[in-house]
Amino acid sequence: MDATFFRISEWSEEDRPREKLMLKGKEALSNAELIAILIGSGSRNESAVALSKRILSSVDSLNALGKMSVSQLVNYKGIGESKAITIMPHWSWVAAEGPKMRLI
Repeated sequence: MDATFFRISEWSEEDRPREKLMLKGKEALSNAELIAILIGSGSRNESAVALSKRILSSVDSLNALGKMSVSQLVNYKGIGESKAITIMPHWSWVAAEGPKMRLI
C-alpha cells in the first residue's frame, strides 16, 4: 500500500468524482473518474479511481474495456463477482462511448 493513500472520502469535495460530476459535468472527469463512479468503491488499500486506472492501464482501448466479461473483471483485486455483475450493464455504454472518450 502506498504510504500516501487517501480514501476518496478524504479528498477535497471538488476533487471527488461524484461531486466533480455534479459541479462541473462529465467533461471535467477523466475516464478513470467516470469508471470509478460505476465501480462505486475501491478497497482498503486502493481508491475506486486508482482501481479504475489500473484496469484502464491493462487494456488497449475503451472498446476492449467495454467488452470485458464478469470472469475477466473479477481478476482485478477489488472487483468481486457481485461488483462485476452490478457494473456489467454499464460496460456496454463504455464500449459504445469508447471511440468518443479519451483514454487517459
